[in-house]
Amino acid sequence: MSGQTEPELEASVPPEEGELEHVEDAGLAKAIEAYRKAAGENLTDEERAEVEKRVSEMMSREIIEVDEVHVPVEIPVEKSRVSVGPPTLTRFEKARIIGARALQLSLGAPPFIDIPSTAHTSLDIAMKELDERVLPIVIKRVLPNGDYQNIPLNSFAR
Repeated sequence: MSGQTEPELEASVPPEEGELEHVEDAGLAKAIEAYRKAAGENLTDEERAEVEKRVSEMMSREIIEVDEVHVPVEIPVEKSRVSVGPPTLTRFEKARIIGARALQLSLGAPPFIDIPSTAHTSLDIAMKELDERVLPIVIKRVLPNGDYQNIPLNSFAR
């Protein structure tokens, strides 16, 4: 054991800021060179000028390093107008409302309407309540960027 030497470990030093810019410039230069090479030899003078124009556009582009954080904003409901999504309830929203209300009714919640003689289950009562728009429910519709609109149930078209 004493005859063997242990391998020396080298500490990796992070590249300095100037070196990083050189590495990024090298990547850009490589991309530009590949673009020029892909353009080929059989180009007219106009096509070569177009390639050079595009290359100069690539080199002058602004590099976005930090994307701004979007703060979600509530979109107000103006005059019962639905501006996010369709003006009617989607089948998924209907199913969720009816399911939640049927569960509440089955657990003993009082109904908001007189129970019709045709209703046999809590699901029938929940569907009738939804049809009459008597439920105090607000639907929250969210856009992909996080903005949202809280829409009262009576604002939807029937």
